[in-house]
Formats: sequence, C-alpha cells, structure tokens
Amino acid sequence: MGGAATAALPLWVENLLAIADLHAHQQAKHPAAAAAWTPKVFDDQQNDTVIALTELIIPETDTPGARAAKVNQYIDGVLADAAAADRETFLQGLTWLDLQSRERYRNRFAEAAPEHQVAFLTELSTTAEPVPDQRRGVEFFRAIRAMTIAGYYTSEPGLLQEIGDPPLLFFAEFPGCTHPEHQ
Repeated sequence: MGGAATAALPLWVENLLAIADLHAHQQAKHPAAAAAWTPKVFDDQQNDTVIALTELIIPETDTPGARAAKVNQYIDGVLADAAAADRETFLQGLTWLDLQSRERYRNRFAEAAPEHQVAFLTELSTTAEPVPDQRRGVEFFRAIRAMTIAGYYTSEPGLLQEIGDPPLLFFAEFPGCTHPEHQ
C-alpha cells in the first residue's frame, strides 16, 4: 500500500524526500548544536507558514511538537540541498497555500483561524483525485507532511520524548554477529 502511494508521488516530491532521508541519517549521526539559526532558503513569511503547517501536522501534546523539534529548520536544510527546480516547486506550493488561504479566509495561512487551517489541510489530505487547481496544493501537502515526519522523528524530542528511544542505540554500521560459531 505504501509503495503504491509512493509511486503516485510526483518526481519533485520524491527528490525532496530522498534528500530528507539523507538529512535524517546525518541528523541522527551528528545532532545540530544549539546556535542561532538563519534560514538558508525561507524568508520570514515562508518560515512562519512552515512552522504553522508542521505544528498542525505534529502538534504539541504531552510531548513536544514540530515547532519544539525545529522541523522548520530541518526542512529549510533539505531545501537548501535540493535541486533548484525542486526547491522552487516547493516554494511555489507555499505561495499557493497562502494565496488560497487569502482567497478563502482573507488571511495568509499562518494568520488564519486554527479551524480554517485544519479544514484546509484536511481537504488537501483527503482529496483522492484533486481537480487541476488543487493538484499543486495536494502534492505540496504530501511533501511537507513527509518531511515533517522525517524531521520530527529524527530530532531529539521525537526520538527521546515521543518514541522513548535513546539515540545511543543507533548503529551507523552493523558489525554482524560476533559469535565464533557464526563466522
């Protein structure tokens, strides 16, 4: 089922997800130091929209949400390493989302009422066959949802507080069985 869903993704989404996978592995090996962060790709408005989106995808509950896990920084890093065309398509998706939100709710997405944000994302995530005007939004939401999940579950809050998995159990390389009788 997952393979069929992946096969239906546009190439630009698959490209971004491949880079996100590489970032997830690097993040697990080399956690980022707590320093002042400056976006490489996002402007302030885009960053605000990504924070709002990712927090709706993985909200704070009794564990930290996407905002606390700095998923926006993870996505910005993925986009910085992406091909220019894939990065631009993602950014066009952000613009599309804000334009649609302005048309519907008279506010850009990050400033819309929470119930409007949820309704809009629910529509994008449940549309089986989008009309041509919605296709960009549906593809964009699939991309940001997948990157949010990858970024969150490879972050310290995602691993330690959500899953409860100490990162020291991560093997960069599996040494194989060391019993003499299995050599």
